[in-house]
Amino acid sequence: MDSVIVRKVETRRDFKVFFEFPWTVYKDDPNWVPPLLSQRRHLLDKRHNPSWEYLEGDYFVAWRGEKPVGTIAAFINHRHNEYWQEKLGWFGFFEVFYDQEAATALLQTAAEYVKGRGATAIRGPANFTLNDECGLLIENFVQPLLLMPYNHAYYKELVENSGLGYDKVMDVVSLWTDPSRYLDQQGNLPEKLLRVVGKINERRSITTRPADTKILKKELELLREIYQKAWEKNWGFVPPTSREMDALFDSLRSYFHPALGVFGLVDGKEVSFMMGLPDMNQVLKHAYPRPGVPEVITLLKAFWHWKIRPKITRQRILLFGVIEGFRSMGVDAAVYLAYIQSSMKTIPNIDAGWILETNFNALNQGKMFGTSEHRRYRFYQKPLG
Repeated sequence: MDSVIVRKVETRRDFKVFFEFPWTVYKDDPNWVPPLLSQRRHLLDKRHNPSWEYLEGDYFVAWRGEKPVGTIAAFINHRHNEYWQEKLGWFGFFEVFYDQEAATALLQTAAEYVKGRGATAIRGPANFTLNDECGLLIENFVQPLLLMPYNHAYYKELVENSGLGYDKVMDVVSLWTDPSRYLDQQGNLPEKLLRVVGKINERRSITTRPADTKILKKELELLREIYQKAWEKNWGFVPPTSREMDALFDSLRSYFHPALGVFGLVDGKEVSFMMGLPDMNQVLKHAYPRPGVPEVITLLKAFWHWKIRPKITRQRILLFGVIEGFRSMGVDAAVYLAYIQSSMKTIPNIDAGWILETNFNALNQGKMFGTSEHRRYRFYQKPLG
């Protein structure tokens, strides 16, 4: 068998191999959902992805002879390092066959790359920020939801058995609930839950309101303001740039559902929000984007499975936050209750994630509404000496 050689992506042919490798490694996996080619191309394009304004990095492919057997990206996130006063490097886009030699070579290459640029540790996976797909799936290997990572179950083994010192630094989880968890036999929310939350709301001047799609741009600006204040001390959080937020919301605007956006207010001032999105992965699974097929054909198939013969039965809560100073007073429960009331007749099956394993308040709040842990993702870190 040929030995493994890892080479940096330098030519168009190299990039094509890197770009298309997921369709190879997940060829026979019934759970993997392929991304739109245009979205993956934009994500990897250093000229157009706004995150590359502050990233420094390269892509690599592992080869056995003429056969590609794995990929990885290695990069420095300068905004993260400035915000957290760290010298951290990252790896992402880690895809590999069940091949320990190849996996070890890729992880070693990434570590050496960021160490050569001053990093004292490497963390990952992230594609590229914590606002993108990030973490390694380690539990419940079923079809992923929108913007949630998916990987083969053996990836965890390959990382932890590499002998390179990649250890767990943080787990994050997603929570699942469906109508049977929070509705009674008549299809109503429990009277006790409504009464308790109602009393708290009245005592502390808490109200909620839906997102107003008629002034969506203004609403998104308000959401951005709350998001940055609510998340500023969360593990790994880095405030997204204006271009990143604009790009995110531009990409999501077309399928935002008005029932999946709720603001929480105290004395009439917005201090919290919750925003979900229909799980477009259920549509993409049927449309199945792939290299060699014009995207217009894929989009027509997607439109059929989205609008004509709808396939979407679940949603993902993408963003949730309460500004510090207004936590532990019941705002989160009020928002969650209003969100369920708004969405349960449209897309009632909910995946809420991700949530830090150390965020006990959010996890306990989820249990109050009948959620259970659905998936678990892991971040690894390796000191570089």
